[in-house]
Amino acid sequence: MGATLAAVKRGDIPSSDVISIEFDGHVATLWLDRPERRNAFAQNFWTDLPLVMDALGADDETRAIVIAAKGEAFTVGIDLKAFGPMFMNGGVDPEVEHQPVSEVGRRKALYLAIKAMQRTFSSIQDCPKPVIAAIHGYCLGAGIDLITACDIRYASRDAVFSVRETKIAMVADVGTLQRLPRIVDPGRVAEIVYTGRDFGADEALEMGLVSRVSPDGATLRRRAHETAVAIAENSPLAVQGAKAVLAAGEGSTVAENLDYTALWNAAFIQSNDFIEATMAFLQKRPPEFTGD
Repeated sequence: MGATLAAVKRGDIPSSDVISIEFDGHVATLWLDRPERRNAFAQNFWTDLPLVMDALGADDETRAIVIAAKGEAFTVGIDLKAFGPMFMNGGVDPEVEHQPVSEVGRRKALYLAIKAMQRTFSSIQDCPKPVIAAIHGYCLGAGIDLITACDIRYASRDAVFSVRETKIAMVADVGTLQRLPRIVDPGRVAEIVYTGRDFGADEALEMGLVSRVSPDGATLRRRAHETAVAIAENSPLAVQGAKAVLAAGEGSTVAENLDYTALWNAAFIQSNDFIEATMAFLQKRPPEFTGD
């Protein structure tokens, strides 16, 4: 999990030209909002998304996040028109002055650029709040990097997926090759990565990349929101604790993670939320959690 952040208020959530936020109670919907370019990821997306995710993670009123997209596609991935000149120039933006001129300098610049882009999607995984991806239309290339960083993935029937980097002579480098094998059988991962082929929502469901398929985009977004609401109705301490324990379990033994869980509950189980849950059960009423 990421570092603890100072609390923010919703009015402090950063603004963006390519991302918009809607709040409904304790649920935040983060919209990919560049429909005229089918939500292709240009430079400002890579800098804006981690700022927004960090702010939502620190907002006490937000308990669950849905990432959805406006327009006809979830995303067609990286904006090659915007990034093409930099890639062709060895990681150096030809429009920026005082760039490194040596071969080593260029390679270092490209390395640092890739690391910064990796941080963009790691901000989703590192967010303490559960994140649900609601995928419709195309979800290509870096779109796979994005959704594999989410906790839950839903799709509409028209969704089309592809690890498209292979088709353009690139190795996917911002998360797909690290996270996808933790979601999908490694042999299946190898097939879809090496071929770069398109596959649809039903196959994504069958392989476990998504857990629900809806007939259309409206139904998809409604179901994603309903799940987010159901999550937000629970104690945020319990939900965020469960996400932290799941994350800590990656790469650890069962015994190590059991110890981590015991330490977590020893620290947090004597919470006001736990007392409220007990009293609500005894009084046969819905609990009202505060996260304390």
